[in-house]
Amino acid sequence: MFKDTLPVYRAAVAQAASIPGDPLASARKAAALIDEAAKAEAKLIVFPEAFLGSYPKGNSFGAPVGMRKPEGREAFRSYWEQAIEIDGEEVTLIAEAAARTGLFVVMGCIERERGTLYCTVLFLDGERGLLGKHRKLMPTAGERLIWGFGDGSTMPVFETALGRIGAVICWENYMPMLRMHMFAQGVSIYCAPTADDRETWLPSMRHIALEGRCFVLTACQYITRAAYPATDECALGNDPSTVLMRGGSAIIDPLGTVLAGPSFDGETILYADLDSQAVVRGKFDFDVAGHYARPDVFQLSVDDRPKHAVLTSDRGPGQNRG
Repeated sequence: MFKDTLPVYRAAVAQAASIPGDPLASARKAAALIDEAAKAEAKLIVFPEAFLGSYPKGNSFGAPVGMRKPEGREAFRSYWEQAIEIDGEEVTLIAEAAARTGLFVVMGCIERERGTLYCTVLFLDGERGLLGKHRKLMPTAGERLIWGFGDGSTMPVFETALGRIGAVICWENYMPMLRMHMFAQGVSIYCAPTADDRETWLPSMRHIALEGRCFVLTACQYITRAAYPATDECALGNDPSTVLMRGGSAIIDPLGTVLAGPSFDGETILYADLDSQAVVRGKFDFDVAGHYARPDVFQLSVDDRPKHAVLTSDRGPGQNRG
């Protein structure tokens, strides 16, 4: 599990603003940040939640309880247009940047599939391209109005030369059973793209690092009202200088020590050198899914099958379709 992992390498967290309304411009910005991290000799970079497609902070989408206003429907249509598709130009640009630099890229995005949007994380490897994705299982509060729910089929952990990499998005990190599933898969690089910039976020990330004996890399945007179109609704007001998300990105080691961040001062890239053997040393006295588990008392059942609204069955020509 750990013996083939690169012993020590540099990891990066991008605390950057997306470009709401222009996902292709956001992808170009991300590619430039990937190049910048590569020049700093990073091997891995994590981007915030919804970096491609944008996080609509303060927008109610015109939906009081029991009502959907016409302007809210138009706001959703506009937001749907900003979302990306997995085979789209934005992902191609990120994949090219990963291939060019050799970095492993963990990218937050808003994914469009027909009429539904998902808050998604993409995993891109410099050599192998797009490896897979994680769709947020449980959108929080008003997010449930605009995003669909992921199912158990997109909760992967990927074996890489940097360790076993997985991602849990924003308040999913408060779901103990999801965390346990990640720990049981042996995650050693636990990525946490988020839109939570509160003081309470860092203690949660330190707890998860200690609980999982893993590195935690959390990325949040630093973005102001000026980044959004003036026509977008924003409950925080329309002063262009208003900070809608103030960052707080950080990198934490398996014993809960903060290696980089939290930063609240603007857009930046945070770096830290990760010693992969720190994961093994941490598990000496605590392995939550191993020697510290009590399967005789507690067991978690996970359904990782994809779920579809419509199932079709092709019985072949001449067979009974009654």
